[in-house]
Amino acid sequence: MHPISKAIRTQVERTNEMEHSQPLFLSSSFCFDNAEEMRAAFADETDDNIYSRFSNPNVQEFVDRMCALEGTEAGFATASGMSAIFASFMTFLKQGDHLISCRSIFGSTHTVITKILPKYGITHSYVDAGDISTWEQHITPNTKMIYLETPTNPGLDVIDLKVASELAKKHKLLLNVDNCFATPIAQRPADFGADLVIHSATKWLDGQGRVLGGVVLGKKELIHEIYLFCRSTGPSLSPFNAWILSRSLETLEVRMDRHASNALYLALQLERNERLNWVKYPLLPSHPQYAVAKAQMTNGGGVVCFELKGGIESGRKFLNALKMLSLTANLGDTRSIASHPASTTHAKLSEAERMAVGISAGLIRISVGLENREDILADIMQALEKV
Repeated sequence: MHPISKAIRTQVERTNEMEHSQPLFLSSSFCFDNAEEMRAAFADETDDNIYSRFSNPNVQEFVDRMCALEGTEAGFATASGMSAIFASFMTFLKQGDHLISCRSIFGSTHTVITKILPKYGITHSYVDAGDISTWEQHITPNTKMIYLETPTNPGLDVIDLKVASELAKKHKLLLNVDNCFATPIAQRPADFGADLVIHSATKWLDGQGRVLGGVVLGKKELIHEIYLFCRSTGPSLSPFNAWILSRSLETLEVRMDRHASNALYLALQLERNERLNWVKYPLLPSHPQYAVAKAQMTNGGGVVCFELKGGIESGRKFLNALKMLSLTANLGDTRSIASHPASTTHAKLSEAERMAVGISAGLIRISVGLENREDILADIMQALEKV
């Protein structure tokens, strides 16, 4: 069965209930018929639900559907994308270990790597997302993991997953991939050898800006370790949010097809605009890693970024001139969103740190929505005229 069909039909195939859609299980705990049944559940001899902090039918349905989409054996859902990322670090890294990460990553992930992990004696090296050939020289005897985003946030660098996987296997490292921007519709990192795949389900997976959520996916033995860490530390996805996210996955493919086609159209039109220094989109032929993107992605996702001439003041004027696009701290919505990373998502980075990952003062990130593409383009064009 195709992964999309499997994901959509998972609940119906997995249960034999009368409801066509999985009902909500908002209980904090679950009852047992007798002492032996309860003992077996706590001994992990059965798959019975015990306590919704770590086992709940709605959460499991969401995980099962994500496993079908990503082609992984198992998964564990968390309260947010950042809790999924943090859990993946703290489960497999300990004092004295070393992490390699691409330099271009989400601002909060940068904070975790540079400010929080050092408190536990975990060091890191940042590498250039655009030049994977230099990564090996940063590997030390203490290196345990390679972490990357592809495409990166917000610069949209594309990293060759096959090469990254080969490097990780050569040195017996875990390859941990944030697949949030691409979604499993555009690329499946596990197919290229990734050990762990992470999503902020808050973004494209939900797709309507309604709930927070995250998930870590991978091989059973690795996810079991994630499960043990999260079971005790408690970054739980709520059953209601899981129920919402499961419903959202049923339309993920058709939504991402529209997001991606709108985004490519927008990128092609904006590339000719004289008010911009450059435009970037993974499947735009001018993208530096266009060949890699074509090889590992079936579409370019829903994010377009460009650089305004005039720096930070131009960025503010552009945002203030928009009439239809939303200004909000999110992406992956049905509605198009514009953001200025230098003053929002990556504001806590120093200017030098921002420039090192390609976040200039005039960089604008557009999360392209499902509106008519001409309306999206028209709003951006009229705002550019006021810069």
